Amino acid sequence: MTAGLRELDAPEPWRTLDFISDLHLHAGDAQTLAVWRDYMARTPADALFILGDLFEVWVGDDLLHAPEQDFAAECANVLRASGQRLALFFMHGNRDFLLGPQFLAHCQGRLLSDPCVLTAGGQRWLLAHGDALCLDDRSYLDFRAQVRSERWQQAFLSKPLAQRQDIARQMRTQSQQQQAERWTRGEGYAEVDAQAARQALQDARAHTLIHGHTHRPARHDLGDGLAREVLSDWDAQRAEVLRLSLTAQGHCVLQRLPLL
Repeated sequence: MTAGLRELDAPEPWRTLDFISDLHLHAGDAQTLAVWRDYMARTPADALFILGDLFEVWVGDDLLHAPEQDFAAECANVLRASGQRLALFFMHGNRDFLLGPQFLAHCQGRLLSDPCVLTAGGQRWLLAHGDALCLDDRSYLDFRAQVRSERWQQAFLSKPLAQRQDIARQMRTQSQQQQAERWTRGEGYAEVDAQAARQALQDARAHTLIHGHTHRPARHDLGDGLAREVLSDWDAQRAEVLRLSLTAQGHCVLQRLPLL
């Protein structure tokens, strides 16, 4: 998989930067698709940062050209159209870590490493999907290490598309069962480790971590001027954009904009 950008300097003309994640787009969710299409057509952003899990599942870029896979191509075309007027950046999530160079080229997007430092408005912002910072979710972190390896991905992508889709469904079923067990134990979704987030910010010389994954949109004060902003997941109840506006006076303004 192509390495992503580790640091990005926002060009001077940029004044509006949007951040989204965890849309989990799939053909069966017409409402979220409609909200997303409308947002993509209307956003005034100069740059859009999609910090993982745009899709519910992505098993390879050959989805773009496979027969009876219109959903993937349609979504890519929405992104391509928006990419004509704004800069598109993608970060791998735990569902769409196989988004690859063909997809990026089609959408005219760029891949970000996880994490990535964005310099904008004279400040350094740390961007991440968030899953690697959920240190208590050991079983998932072991799985993550396996499927992010080049060897595993090469072996998986060598399989026929239909077989990959079957494997993905089995993996999703297993994940749902594990999540149900977490809820039964009163644990809910995994949470980012606060000390790990602080350390990541200090290492990056940044003050704010922007991430998704946990499905708990909120701002968390980490002390010493450090904070993390958790992006909203998108479903039938909510869809939210985190917008960073850079004023002519050099100020940075963060806003949470509900779309529903």
